[in-house]
Amino acid sequence: MTDHHYATSLAWTGSTSSGYAAYGRAHDVRFSEDVLTLSADEAFRGDPALPNPEQLLLAAVSSCQLLSFLALAALERVDVVSYRDDAAAVMPAGAEPMRITRIDLAPRVQVRGADRDEVVRLIHRAHDTCYVANSLSAEVVVAPSIEVLP
Repeated sequence: MTDHHYATSLAWTGSTSSGYAAYGRAHDVRFSEDVLTLSADEAFRGDPALPNPEQLLLAAVSSCQLLSFLALAALERVDVVSYRDDAAAVMPAGAEPMRITRIDLAPRVQVRGADRDEVVRLIHRAHDTCYVANSLSAEVVVAPSIEVLP
């Protein structure tokens, strides 16, 4: 038996410099070319070209992490200008009960004129407050990469 692996990509651009009420929350999540029509995972006789529930779960965790982080950053007046995350999840074959056991988030964040350690602290605080991650039994690991722009 082979473990099942899932991936999504998330992207947001904007600025949180004007505070909590002012930044845009819209962001893109890519599963495949068609993001509205769903199917089962290919391993469960679904269409591999379409997103599946496992990817939706992964996208929800990634999206919640983003939105929680942007809110905290805006409240702290940290100017986030870009956030990208290539998230991954694993559902081990033969696990009983069948479930996703690990989710890896790898946010790549660009901030303007902020302290790198403060940004990392906010990312981890965002994880602690993300209601989607807090609703799961899977381990969620957040490994950020921060680029500070002048």
